Amino acid sequence: MSHSATPNPRRPAPATERRSPEPIFWALFGAGGMLAALIAPMLAFITGIAVPLAFLLPADAMSYPNMLALAQNPIGKAILLAVVAFFFWHAAHRIFHSLHDLGIQAGNGARVVFYGSAFVATLVAGAALLLIGF
Repeated sequence: MSHSATPNPRRPAPATERRSPEPIFWALFGAGGMLAALIAPMLAFITGIAVPLAFLLPADAMSYPNMLALAQNPIGKAILLAVVAFFFWHAAHRIFHSLHDLGIQAGNGARVVFYGSAFVATLVAGAALLLIGF
Protein backbone atom coordinates (compact mmCIF):
# COMPACT_ATOMS: atom_id res chain seq x y z
CA MET A 1 0.00 0.00 0.00
CA SER A 2 1.44 3.34 -1.02
CA HIS A 3 0.98 6.38 1.21
CA SER A 4 2.15 8.82 -1.43
CA ALA A 5 -1.45 9.80 -2.26
CA THR A 6 -2.06 11.26 1.19
CA PRO A 7 -0.70 14.80 1.59
CA ASN A 8 2.02 15.37 4.14
CA PRO A 9 1.15 18.42 6.28
CA ARG A 10 4.86 19.13 6.83
CA ARG A 11 5.70 19.15 3.14
CA PRO A 12 4.87 22.34 1.24
CA ALA A 13 2.46 22.15 -1.66
CA PRO A 14 4.06 21.58 -5.04
CA ALA A 15 4.75 24.66 -7.13
CA THR A 16 1.99 23.66 -9.57
CA GLU A 17 -0.68 23.96 -6.88
CA ARG A 18 -1.51 27.62 -6.31
CA ARG A 19 -3.36 28.69 -3.24
CA SER A 20 -6.45 30.78 -3.76
CA PRO A 21 -6.56 34.32 -2.32
CA GLU A 22 -10.29 33.79 -1.70
CA PRO A 23 -9.95 33.26 2.11
CA ILE A 24 -8.47 36.74 2.42
CA PHE A 25 -11.42 38.27 0.60
CA TRP A 26 -13.88 36.22 2.67
CA ALA A 27 -12.20 37.48 5.86
CA LEU A 28 -12.45 41.10 4.71
CA PHE A 29 -16.06 40.47 3.64
CA GLY A 30 -16.89 38.96 7.03
CA ALA A 31 -15.29 41.84 8.93
CA GLY A 32 -17.18 44.35 6.79
CA GLY A 33 -20.42 42.45 7.23
CA MET A 34 -19.99 42.36 10.99
CA LEU A 35 -19.30 46.09 11.11
CA ALA A 36 -22.20 46.78 8.77
CA ALA A 37 -24.55 44.78 10.99
CA LEU A 38 -23.33 46.24 14.27
CA ILE A 39 -22.32 49.80 13.45
CA ALA A 40 -24.27 50.94 10.38
CA PRO A 41 -27.69 51.09 12.11
CA MET A 42 -26.23 53.20 14.90
CA LEU A 43 -24.45 55.46 12.41
CA ALA A 44 -27.73 55.94 10.56
CA PHE A 45 -29.53 56.72 13.83
CA ILE A 46 -26.87 59.18 15.00
CA THR A 47 -26.42 61.03 11.71
CA GLY A 48 -30.06 60.88 10.57
CA ILE A 49 -32.08 61.27 13.76
CA ALA A 50 -30.17 61.90 16.99
CA VAL A 51 -27.97 64.83 15.93
CA PRO A 52 -30.35 66.67 13.53
CA LEU A 53 -33.18 66.50 16.07
CA ALA A 54 -30.91 66.96 19.12
CA PHE A 55 -32.40 63.71 20.43
CA LEU A 56 -30.17 62.09 23.08
CA LEU A 57 -27.15 63.97 21.70
CA PRO A 58 -26.28 67.66 21.68
CA ALA A 59 -26.92 69.48 18.40
CA ASP A 60 -23.22 70.25 17.99
CA ALA A 61 -22.11 66.65 18.53
CA MET A 62 -21.14 66.37 14.86
CA SER A 63 -19.84 69.90 14.44
CA TYR A 64 -16.76 70.44 12.30
CA PRO A 65 -14.39 70.94 15.28
CA ASN A 66 -15.65 67.76 16.97
CA MET A 67 -15.37 65.65 13.81
CA LEU A 68 -11.93 67.11 13.05
CA ALA A 69 -10.80 66.20 16.57
CA LEU A 70 -12.06 62.64 16.03
CA ALA A 71 -10.25 62.36 12.68
CA GLN A 72 -7.01 63.78 14.12
CA ASN A 73 -6.90 61.38 17.05
CA PRO A 74 -4.86 58.23 16.22
CA ILE A 75 -7.54 55.96 17.69
CA GLY A 76 -10.25 57.89 15.85
CA LYS A 77 -8.27 57.54 12.62
CA ALA A 78 -7.97 53.78 13.10
CA ILE A 79 -11.69 53.41 13.80
CA LEU A 80 -12.71 55.56 10.83
CA LEU A 81 -10.34 53.73 8.49
CA ALA A 82 -11.54 50.33 9.70
CA VAL A 83 -15.20 51.20 9.23
CA VAL A 84 -14.74 52.78 5.81
CA ALA A 85 -12.30 50.17 4.47
CA PHE A 86 -14.22 47.14 5.70
CA PHE A 87 -17.47 48.56 4.28
CA PHE A 88 -15.74 48.90 0.89
CA TRP A 89 -14.36 45.33 1.01
CA HIS A 90 -17.73 43.96 2.10
CA ALA A 91 -19.49 45.76 -0.76
CA ALA A 92 -16.93 44.62 -3.34
CA HIS A 93 -17.21 40.98 -2.30
CA ARG A 94 -21.00 41.07 -2.14
CA ILE A 95 -21.34 42.68 -5.56
CA PHE A 96 -18.85 40.25 -7.11
CA HIS A 97 -20.70 37.21 -5.77
CA SER A 98 -24.11 38.72 -6.58
CA LEU A 99 -23.13 38.63 -10.24
CA HIS A 100 -22.98 34.84 -9.96
CA ASP A 101 -26.42 34.81 -8.35
CA LEU A 102 -27.72 36.78 -11.35
CA GLY A 103 -26.24 34.25 -13.75
CA ILE A 104 -23.36 36.47 -14.88
CA GLN A 105 -20.09 34.55 -15.02
CA ALA A 106 -17.65 37.08 -13.60
CA GLY A 107 -14.05 36.19 -14.29
CA ASN A 108 -10.71 37.50 -13.16
CA GLY A 109 -11.35 40.86 -14.80
CA ALA A 110 -14.34 41.45 -12.53
CA ARG A 111 -12.26 40.38 -9.54
CA VAL A 112 -9.64 42.94 -10.43
CA VAL A 113 -12.27 45.65 -10.89
CA PHE A 114 -14.18 45.00 -7.65
CA TYR A 115 -11.36 44.08 -5.31
CA GLY A 116 -9.07 46.62 -6.94
CA SER A 117 -11.68 49.31 -6.35
CA ALA A 118 -11.94 48.34 -2.69
CA PHE A 119 -8.15 48.40 -2.40
CA VAL A 120 -7.88 51.83 -4.03
CA ALA A 121 -10.74 53.19 -1.90
CA THR A 122 -8.97 51.90 1.22
CA LEU A 123 -5.74 53.62 0.16
CA VAL A 124 -7.58 56.87 -0.61
CA ALA A 125 -9.36 56.81 2.76
CA GLY A 126 -6.08 56.12 4.56
CA ALA A 127 -4.31 58.91 2.67
CA ALA A 128 -7.13 61.34 3.41
CA LEU A 129 -6.94 60.52 7.11
CA LEU A 130 -3.17 60.99 7.08
CA LEU A 131 -3.51 64.35 5.30
CA ILE A 132 -5.81 65.63 8.03
CA GLY A 133 -2.89 65.47 10.43
CA PHE A 134 -2.63 64.56 14.09
